[in-house]
Amino acid sequence: MERGARVGVTTVDGGTGPRCGARRGRPVKRSVAALATVVAAALAAGCSAPSAPVDDARGAGHGPAGHRPDGAGSAPTAPSPGRPEHSPGGAERDPGVRTPPPAGPLLAVKIDNVRAARPQTGLDAADIVYVEPVEGGLSRLMAVYATKLPKAVGPVRSARESDLELLRQFDRPVLAFSGAQRKLLPLIGEAPLRAVTPDAAPGAYYRGADGQAPHNLYVRPGRLLPSAPGAAALTTGFRFGAAPDGGTPRTSRTVRYPAARFTFEWSPDRRRWLVSTDGRATTTADGRRAAPATVVVQYMKVRASAYHDSLGNHTPYPETVGAGRAEVLRDGRSYAVRWKRPTAEEGTRFTTNDGRPVAFAPGQVWVVFAKAP
Repeated sequence: MERGARVGVTTVDGGTGPRCGARRGRPVKRSVAALATVVAAALAAGCSAPSAPVDDARGAGHGPAGHRPDGAGSAPTAPSPGRPEHSPGGAERDPGVRTPPPAGPLLAVKIDNVRAARPQTGLDAADIVYVEPVEGGLSRLMAVYATKLPKAVGPVRSARESDLELLRQFDRPVLAFSGAQRKLLPLIGEAPLRAVTPDAAPGAYYRGADGQAPHNLYVRPGRLLPSAPGAAALTTGFRFGAAPDGGTPRTSRTVRYPAARFTFEWSPDRRRWLVSTDGRATTTADGRRAAPATVVVQYMKVRASAYHDSLGNHTPYPETVGAGRAEVLRDGRSYAVRWKRPTAEEGTRFTTNDGRPVAFAPGQVWVVFAKAP
């Protein structure tokens, strides 16, 4: 599919100014070098936030405060168990069910995950939550929304180079983030997605009153998308259905980063994995426990990116294109599987060691990127 970067003059909330991001469409009749210059200039003018605190994944600073997240206490719940028609995965979830084409692009939001950013808002409404390593051994989340749009999501933080590879599996998704390193902005502009920062859509973002910048920036998804596009937009390759044969009973699983850890505990009553981060229950701002139906621990090569934070720490780059081993947690059991993603335009397939597809439990999925030993 052909991709071309464009620079517009209207922001997504109806104002005027640079439009951040790229579109798949007709080729632009200009040289590649000239196009890169235009995109970089537009992004630097409309998408960077030079007055904001440096985003080094640790975050400390002071900034203007506004009102409380307007989604607190009213975010829709995640897909309920036993209802595959509301689960992510599109037609992959059931070969016998036709899924209508998506109504538009899905939304991906980069979410802060340091202690000062918790509890987060809108996390329970996501179809997929990716857990990514960042500088200093810490973590960041990317929440993907297709079947539901909560009133608010956040705290929103910056994008990373590896996000561009991860998001190429979707059709021109909208990426909400707070900014990025200036040298990375041209790459974001050339990517087949629509990048939306606070500068590009100021009416969609606001500062919460309960935290300090940079941990208090929130986005209103309803001002970025007219509606949720539906499960067909989730072209991840994930399959949903009955559990595979075998597996090992498991009630708890912990994944450790150098400066962060995640524990998933099986709840037979809820038939969900209850999430804890750094030893504390992971809840949303309205008190709802993060509780995915399926957890995937995906082992991959994690190399150093060409970019680094303000302290000189290189940004980790988890390579999501390739193949390797993974562990799937569902229904109180653990399954040793293989993953494969041949190209960035394709989703990730999970199979047993003998090549049979592995289905996930209907409901929210957490995918934790872990460095292969």
